[in-house]
This record gives sequence, C-alpha cells and structure tokens, in this order.
Amino acid sequence: MSAANPLMPHLMRISEAFEETPDVRSLRLDFIDSQASHAWQWQAGQFGQFSVFGSGECVLTIANPPTRPGHVQCTFRRMGKVTTALRDLSVGQVVGFRGPYGNCFPVEAWRGRDLVFVGGGIGMAALRSPLLHVLDRREDYGEVLVVNGARTAADMVYKQEMLEWAKADSVKVVCTVDPGGETPGWDGEIGLTPEVFERLAPKANGNVVVTCGPPVMVAFMLAACERLGFAPERVVTTLENRMKCGVGQCGHCNVGRVYVCREGPVFSAAELKALPAEY
Repeated sequence: MSAANPLMPHLMRISEAFEETPDVRSLRLDFIDSQASHAWQWQAGQFGQFSVFGSGECVLTIANPPTRPGHVQCTFRRMGKVTTALRDLSVGQVVGFRGPYGNCFPVEAWRGRDLVFVGGGIGMAALRSPLLHVLDRREDYGEVLVVNGARTAADMVYKQEMLEWAKADSVKVVCTVDPGGETPGWDGEIGLTPEVFERLAPKANGNVVVTCGPPVMVAFMLAACERLGFAPERVVTTLENRMKCGVGQCGHCNVGRVYVCREGPVFSAAELKALPAEY
C-alpha cells in the first residue's frame, strides 16, 4: 500500500527491540494506522526509508517476509547520524517509514530447488526475508544451507534465530568467523566466508545461491560460485549499500544507465556482468 503522497511516511511505533551485537540492532515496527497495517503489501527483497524525525532517514532492507505480515522489521548497524538516532530510540517511540521500493528476490522461480544463503556481517539482514519465506513455505523448496559469517563471534547477527532455523527439515546452518575471531569453545567454522562456502562445496545442478555482505566479500563469493559451477542466472545478490534517496532522484546509486533503487537492489550475477566496470 502507498500513501496518497508516496513520499509521506507511515507512522510506526517500535514494539520490540533486539540487540544483535554491540553495534547492531533489530526493530519490530507496528503501524499506528490499523488500516495501513492490513492493506500494506511488499515482497521479499524490497527496501524502505526509515526516518527518525529531526535526524533524517536511511535506506534499510525490510527484514521480514510477506508470510509474516502486519509489521515491518529492520536490522541495522550504528554507522551515521540516522542509525545512531535510531539506535537510541526505545520501545514505544514513533518513527517514520515509507516504501516498499525496488524489485524483489524471485522466490517463486526457486520452487523445487536447493538453496544456499550466504551472508556476511550485517548483509545477513538482506537474506532474512527470503530465507524466512522459504522456511515458512518449506514444502515448496529443496534442501537449504545457511552460511552466516562475521569478523568475530561477537559480531554474529541472529544468534538466537539461527537455532530455530536449524530445527527446520533439511536445513543446515553453518556459522563462520574470520581467523582470530573465534572464542574459547567456538564450535563453528573458522575462515573467510567465501572460503568456507567453497569448502562446503554445495552442488550446482541448477540450484541457487543467494548472498549479501561487504562488496569485497560479494566479489569473492561470485568468483567462488563460478568455480563451483553455479550458473550466473542462479546466483543472486543485492546492491543496497549504493542507495540513498530510494526513488531514483539523487543519482547516488546510478551505475551506467541503471538506478539500483529502481532496477534493483536484487541482481543476478548475470545482470551484474552487464553493468559498467565502475560497479
């Protein structure tokens, strides 16, 4: 649903807050207008503009799937003015939200396929929505492998949620930290996320890899997918770190003739190959 003015934010009340790491937080936002709550629609992979009145707004992925409607969830790292202000808010306070914007993950085209979700750090937030969609429609998809990577054990997001993900049928969850980031008793993998993904060697066979993380991680992931034989059309990522205004006006996300906030943020590796070298 869009407001009469597409740039006018909905008023949202913070109903829950989860401290994922010392500098990463997740929020559940409920619509103050109950009619908007029932009418609002979106798809996994789309994003929104989240605003703290008096501080500004920032682009964040919508971290809950349409299979879990009626609210908006986001996960963010405290990095600048707006995310710091958002981090300082408490349950019960009001923020603004406008969206959804952008394209989405082709979850219907994935039906019947095995899926690999590979997230690095806060990039795991962009994978949460399509992953939960798959878990909520478990009978429609094949085996699922989740690789959640972080610099250190303390930087790992969704620690508690991963325990629930791993309980689903035919779902394997692997955690990995960079060398030196492990803690005493760490029982996960140790190694850079693309390296661990390649060691696990999931079979291509027409299956799908969905990945998001720092640009350098994504670049190495794309190369690893190619070495393992995944078709470029079956490797999907997001470029949401390039977005600012969200509606194709500021030019911040422009790559050649492509505006990431309009044509993206979801792109296949095949589509990325067609972008100019400046990407």
